[in-house]
Amino acid sequence: MSVPADAGRRRIEQLLQDNEERVLRRWQEIAGSSSTGNVDRADLAAQLRELFQALLQSLGEGGGSSDLRGLLAELSRNRARQGFTPSETAIVVFGLKEAVYEFVETDGSPEALRGFVWFSQLIDDLGLFTIENYSAAREKVIVDQAEQLLELSTPVVKLWEGIVAVPLVGTLDSARTQVVMEKLLQTLVDTGSEHAVIDITGVPAVDTQVAQHLLKTVVAARLMGAECVISGIRPQIAHTIVTLGIEFGDIVTKASLADALAHALRESGVEFVSRRTRVAVRTEEG
Repeated sequence: MSVPADAGRRRIEQLLQDNEERVLRRWQEIAGSSSTGNVDRADLAAQLRELFQALLQSLGEGGGSSDLRGLLAELSRNRARQGFTPSETAIVVFGLKEAVYEFVETDGSPEALRGFVWFSQLIDDLGLFTIENYSAAREKVIVDQAEQLLELSTPVVKLWEGIVAVPLVGTLDSARTQVVMEKLLQTLVDTGSEHAVIDITGVPAVDTQVAQHLLKTVVAARLMGAECVISGIRPQIAHTIVTLGIEFGDIVTKASLADALAHALRESGVEFVSRRTRVAVRTEEG
Protein backbone atom coordinates (compact mmCIF):
# COMPACT_ATOMS: atom_id res chain seq x y z
CA MET A 1 0.00 0.00 0.00
CA SER A 2 1.38 3.43 -0.92
CA VAL A 3 2.04 6.11 1.68
CA PRO A 4 -0.95 8.29 0.61
CA ALA A 5 -3.24 5.28 0.57
CA ASP A 6 -2.01 4.15 3.96
CA ALA A 7 -2.58 7.63 5.35
CA GLY A 8 -6.08 7.65 3.90
CA ARG A 9 -6.90 4.33 5.52
CA ARG A 10 -5.65 5.53 8.90
CA ARG A 11 -7.77 8.67 8.54
CA ILE A 12 -10.91 6.59 7.87
CA GLU A 13 -10.17 4.41 10.88
CA GLN A 14 -9.79 7.53 13.01
CA LEU A 15 -13.06 8.99 11.73
CA LEU A 16 -14.88 5.74 12.51
CA GLN A 17 -13.52 5.64 16.05
CA ASP A 18 -14.11 9.33 16.78
CA ASN A 19 -17.68 9.34 15.44
CA GLU A 20 -18.78 5.82 16.34
CA GLU A 21 -22.13 6.68 17.92
CA ARG A 22 -23.11 9.20 15.27
CA VAL A 23 -22.14 6.86 12.42
CA LEU A 24 -24.13 4.07 14.06
CA ARG A 25 -27.22 6.27 14.43
CA ARG A 26 -27.04 7.39 10.81
CA TRP A 27 -26.41 3.82 9.62
CA GLN A 28 -29.43 2.61 11.54
CA GLU A 29 -31.62 5.32 9.99
CA ILE A 30 -30.53 4.34 6.48
CA ALA A 31 -30.95 0.58 7.05
CA GLY A 32 -34.27 1.01 8.83
CA SER A 33 -35.81 3.32 6.23
CA SER A 34 -35.14 0.84 3.42
CA SER A 35 -37.21 -1.95 4.98
CA THR A 36 -40.82 -2.23 3.83
CA GLY A 37 -41.80 -4.70 6.54
CA ASN A 38 -41.86 -4.42 10.30
CA VAL A 39 -38.30 -4.13 11.57
CA ASP A 40 -37.38 -4.49 15.22
CA ARG A 41 -35.38 -1.30 15.71
CA ALA A 42 -33.70 -2.52 18.87
CA ASP A 43 -32.65 -5.76 17.19
CA LEU A 44 -31.39 -3.87 14.12
CA ALA A 45 -29.39 -1.49 16.30
CA ALA A 46 -27.78 -4.39 18.13
CA GLN A 47 -26.88 -6.11 14.85
CA LEU A 48 -25.34 -2.97 13.39
CA ARG A 49 -23.35 -2.26 16.55
CA GLU A 50 -21.97 -5.81 16.53
CA LEU A 51 -21.05 -5.47 12.85
CA PHE A 52 -19.43 -2.09 13.46
CA GLN A 53 -17.31 -3.43 16.31
CA ALA A 54 -16.23 -6.38 14.17
CA LEU A 55 -15.33 -3.95 11.38
CA LEU A 56 -13.18 -1.82 13.68
CA GLN A 57 -11.49 -4.95 15.00
CA SER A 58 -10.77 -6.18 11.47
CA LEU A 59 -9.27 -2.81 10.52
CA GLY A 60 -7.10 -2.84 13.62
CA GLU A 61 -5.82 -6.31 12.77
CA GLY A 62 -4.73 -5.22 9.32
CA GLY A 63 -7.75 -6.30 7.33
CA GLY A 64 -8.56 -9.73 8.77
CA SER A 65 -12.35 -10.01 8.53
CA SER A 66 -13.23 -13.62 9.41
CA ASP A 67 -15.42 -12.59 12.38
CA LEU A 68 -17.05 -9.82 10.36
CA ARG A 69 -17.82 -12.16 7.47
CA GLY A 70 -19.21 -14.71 9.90
CA LEU A 71 -21.62 -12.12 11.28
CA LEU A 72 -22.64 -11.07 7.78
CA ALA A 73 -23.26 -14.70 6.77
CA GLU A 74 -25.48 -15.20 9.82
CA LEU A 75 -27.36 -11.97 9.09
CA SER A 76 -27.90 -13.07 5.48
CA ARG A 77 -29.31 -16.45 6.50
CA ASN A 78 -31.64 -14.91 9.08
CA ARG A 79 -32.94 -12.31 6.64
CA ALA A 80 -33.50 -14.93 3.93
CA ARG A 81 -35.59 -17.01 6.35
CA GLN A 82 -37.50 -13.96 7.58
CA GLY A 83 -38.54 -12.96 4.06
CA PHE A 84 -36.49 -9.77 3.61
CA THR A 85 -35.77 -8.81 0.00
CA PRO A 86 -32.23 -8.78 -1.46
CA SER A 87 -32.32 -4.96 -1.53
CA GLU A 88 -33.31 -4.74 2.14
CA THR A 89 -30.48 -7.10 3.00
CA ALA A 90 -27.86 -5.36 0.86
CA ILE A 91 -28.63 -1.90 2.22
CA VAL A 92 -27.67 -3.09 5.70
CA VAL A 93 -24.09 -3.25 4.40
CA PHE A 94 -24.03 -0.62 1.68
CA GLY A 95 -25.78 1.91 3.93
CA LEU A 96 -22.58 2.21 5.95
CA LYS A 97 -20.86 3.89 2.99
CA GLU A 98 -23.46 6.65 2.92
CA ALA A 99 -23.25 7.10 6.68
CA VAL A 100 -19.45 7.33 6.65
CA TYR A 101 -19.27 9.59 3.59
CA GLU A 102 -21.19 12.32 5.40
CA PHE A 103 -18.35 12.53 7.95
CA VAL A 104 -15.68 12.26 5.23
CA GLU A 105 -17.32 15.16 3.41
CA THR A 106 -17.38 17.21 6.60
CA ASP A 107 -13.71 16.42 7.21
CA GLY A 108 -12.81 17.40 3.65
CA SER A 109 -9.14 16.42 3.90
CA PRO A 110 -7.39 14.72 0.94
CA GLU A 111 -6.47 11.81 3.22
CA ALA A 112 -10.14 11.25 4.15
CA LEU A 113 -11.23 11.32 0.51
CA ARG A 114 -8.50 8.89 -0.56
CA GLY A 115 -9.33 6.69 2.41
CA PHE A 116 -13.00 6.66 1.47
CA VAL A 117 -12.14 5.20 -1.94
CA TRP A 118 -10.44 2.30 -0.17
CA PHE A 119 -13.28 2.02 2.36
CA SER A 120 -15.88 1.99 -0.43
CA GLN A 121 -14.13 -0.93 -2.13
CA LEU A 122 -14.03 -2.80 1.18
CA ILE A 123 -17.78 -2.31 1.76
CA ASP A 124 -18.55 -3.33 -1.83
CA ASP A 125 -16.68 -6.58 -1.26
CA LEU A 126 -18.53 -7.23 1.99
CA GLY A 127 -21.83 -6.38 0.30
CA LEU A 128 -21.24 -8.89 -2.48
CA PHE A 129 -20.32 -11.50 0.14
CA THR A 130 -23.59 -10.77 1.94
CA ILE A 131 -25.72 -11.10 -1.20
CA GLU A 132 -24.01 -14.38 -2.13
CA ASN A 133 -24.82 -15.81 1.28
CA TYR A 134 -28.36 -14.44 1.11
CA SER A 135 -28.91 -16.11 -2.28
CA ALA A 136 -27.57 -19.44 -1.02
CA ALA A 137 -29.74 -19.27 2.10
CA ARG A 138 -32.80 -18.29 0.06
CA GLU A 139 -32.19 -21.19 -2.31
CA LYS A 140 -32.02 -23.51 0.69
CA VAL A 141 -35.35 -22.17 1.96
CA ILE A 142 -36.95 -22.75 -1.45
CA VAL A 143 -35.59 -26.30 -1.65
CA ASP A 144 -36.85 -27.09 1.87
CA GLN A 145 -40.29 -25.70 1.04
CA ALA A 146 -40.41 -27.72 -2.17
CA GLU A 147 -39.62 -30.88 -0.22
CA GLN A 148 -42.32 -30.08 2.30
CA LEU A 149 -44.83 -29.53 -0.50
CA LEU A 150 -43.87 -32.89 -1.99
CA GLU A 151 -44.53 -34.52 1.36
CA LEU A 152 -47.91 -32.83 1.66
CA SER A 153 -48.92 -33.60 -1.94
CA THR A 154 -48.31 -37.34 -1.62
CA PRO A 155 -50.38 -38.59 1.33
CA VAL A 156 -50.73 -42.32 1.98
CA VAL A 157 -54.12 -43.09 3.56
CA LYS A 158 -55.54 -46.25 5.08
CA LEU A 159 -58.78 -47.23 3.32
CA TRP A 160 -59.44 -50.52 5.07
CA GLU A 161 -57.67 -53.02 7.25
CA GLY A 162 -54.77 -54.18 5.09
CA ILE A 163 -55.48 -51.69 2.29
CA VAL A 164 -53.76 -48.32 1.76
CA ALA A 165 -54.09 -45.76 -1.02
CA VAL A 166 -51.92 -43.08 -2.59
CA PRO A 167 -54.04 -40.39 -4.29
CA LEU A 168 -51.76 -38.55 -6.72
CA VAL A 169 -52.50 -35.03 -7.95
CA GLY A 170 -50.37 -33.14 -10.47
CA THR A 171 -47.30 -34.08 -12.46
CA LEU A 172 -45.40 -37.21 -11.49
CA ASP A 173 -41.65 -36.73 -11.95
CA SER A 174 -38.58 -38.57 -10.67
CA ALA A 175 -38.28 -36.59 -7.44
CA ARG A 176 -41.92 -37.00 -6.57
CA THR A 177 -41.86 -40.68 -7.49
CA GLN A 178 -39.07 -41.19 -4.99
CA VAL A 179 -41.14 -39.52 -2.26
CA VAL A 180 -44.24 -41.56 -3.19
CA MET A 181 -42.25 -44.78 -3.13
CA GLU A 182 -40.61 -44.05 0.21
CA LYS A 183 -43.87 -43.04 1.91
CA LEU A 184 -45.79 -45.99 0.46
CA LEU A 185 -43.17 -48.54 1.47
CA GLN A 186 -42.90 -47.08 4.97
CA THR A 187 -46.70 -47.17 5.37
CA LEU A 188 -46.79 -50.78 4.19
CA VAL A 189 -44.25 -51.64 6.86
CA ASP A 190 -46.06 -49.65 9.58
CA THR A 191 -49.53 -51.02 8.83
CA GLY A 192 -48.66 -54.50 7.55
CA SER A 193 -50.94 -53.89 4.56
CA GLU A 194 -50.93 -56.35 1.67
CA HIS A 195 -52.83 -54.22 -0.84
CA ALA A 196 -52.12 -50.72 -2.16
CA VAL A 197 -54.16 -48.53 -4.49
CA ILE A 198 -52.33 -45.91 -6.55
CA ASP A 199 -54.95 -43.44 -7.75
CA ILE A 200 -53.95 -41.23 -10.69
CA THR A 201 -57.30 -39.48 -11.16
CA GLY A 202 -55.59 -36.16 -10.46
CA VAL A 203 -52.65 -36.77 -12.80
CA PRO A 204 -53.31 -34.63 -15.91
CA ALA A 205 -51.49 -36.88 -18.38
CA VAL A 206 -49.73 -40.21 -18.53
CA ASP A 207 -46.76 -40.54 -20.86
CA THR A 208 -43.96 -43.09 -21.06
CA GLN A 209 -42.00 -41.40 -18.28
CA VAL A 210 -44.97 -41.28 -15.89
CA ALA A 211 -45.76 -44.92 -16.70
CA GLN A 212 -42.20 -45.91 -15.86
CA HIS A 213 -42.46 -44.09 -12.53
CA LEU A 214 -45.69 -45.93 -11.72
CA LEU A 215 -44.16 -49.30 -12.63
CA LYS A 216 -41.17 -48.65 -10.38
CA THR A 217 -43.49 -47.88 -7.47
CA VAL A 218 -45.52 -51.05 -8.09
CA VAL A 219 -42.38 -53.21 -8.29
CA ALA A 220 -41.05 -51.70 -5.06
CA ALA A 221 -44.36 -52.43 -3.30
CA ARG A 222 -44.33 -56.02 -4.58
CA LEU A 223 -40.89 -56.50 -3.11
CA MET A 224 -42.47 -55.59 0.22
CA GLY A 225 -45.14 -58.26 -0.30
CA ALA A 226 -47.99 -55.95 -1.34
CA GLU A 227 -50.04 -56.03 -4.52
CA CYS A 228 -50.91 -52.74 -6.21
CA VAL A 229 -53.95 -51.60 -8.15
CA ILE A 230 -53.74 -48.50 -10.35
CA SER A 231 -57.00 -46.55 -10.49
CA GLY A 232 -58.16 -43.39 -12.23
CA ILE A 233 -57.64 -44.64 -15.79
CA ARG A 234 -59.89 -42.16 -17.59
CA PRO A 235 -60.83 -42.64 -21.28
CA GLN A 236 -58.34 -40.01 -22.45
CA ILE A 237 -55.52 -41.59 -20.44
CA ALA A 238 -56.49 -45.08 -21.67
CA HIS A 239 -56.33 -43.84 -25.27
CA THR A 240 -52.91 -42.28 -24.67
CA ILE A 241 -51.57 -45.45 -23.06
CA VAL A 242 -52.72 -47.57 -26.02
CA THR A 243 -51.33 -45.07 -28.53
CA LEU A 244 -47.93 -45.02 -26.85
CA GLY A 245 -47.87 -48.79 -26.58
CA ILE A 246 -47.35 -48.71 -22.82
CA GLU A 247 -47.67 -52.14 -21.20
CA PHE A 248 -48.66 -52.50 -17.56
CA GLY A 249 -48.24 -56.27 -17.71
CA ASP A 250 -50.12 -58.12 -14.98
CA ILE A 251 -50.80 -54.96 -12.96
CA VAL A 252 -54.52 -54.54 -12.26
CA THR A 253 -55.96 -51.21 -13.45
CA LYS A 254 -59.37 -49.75 -12.66
CA ALA A 255 -61.33 -46.76 -13.91
CA SER A 256 -62.09 -45.33 -10.46
CA LEU A 257 -60.89 -45.44 -6.89
CA ALA A 258 -64.16 -47.12 -5.86
CA ASP A 259 -63.58 -49.94 -8.35
CA ALA A 260 -60.01 -50.35 -7.12
CA LEU A 261 -61.13 -50.48 -3.48
CA ALA A 262 -63.79 -53.07 -4.32
CA HIS A 263 -61.17 -55.19 -6.07
CA ALA A 264 -58.76 -54.92 -3.15
CA LEU A 265 -61.52 -55.86 -0.70
CA ARG A 266 -62.42 -58.92 -2.73
CA GLU A 267 -58.78 -59.96 -2.84
CA SER A 268 -58.70 -59.51 0.95
CA GLY A 269 -61.64 -61.90 1.35
CA VAL A 270 -64.35 -59.31 1.95
CA GLU A 271 -67.74 -59.94 0.30
CA PHE A 272 -70.31 -57.22 -0.47
CA VAL A 273 -74.00 -58.06 -0.06
CA SER A 274 -76.58 -55.46 -1.18
CA ARG A 275 -79.83 -55.28 0.76
CA ARG A 276 -82.25 -52.74 -0.73
CA THR A 277 -80.54 -49.37 -0.39
CA ARG A 278 -78.04 -50.52 2.19
CA VAL A 279 -74.76 -52.29 1.72
CA ALA A 280 -73.62 -54.94 4.17
CA VAL A 281 -70.08 -56.14 4.32
CA ARG A 282 -69.39 -59.74 5.27
CA THR A 283 -65.92 -61.15 5.78
CA GLU A 284 -65.41 -64.69 4.60
CA GLU A 285 -64.38 -67.07 7.33
CA GLY A 286 -61.69 -69.56 6.71
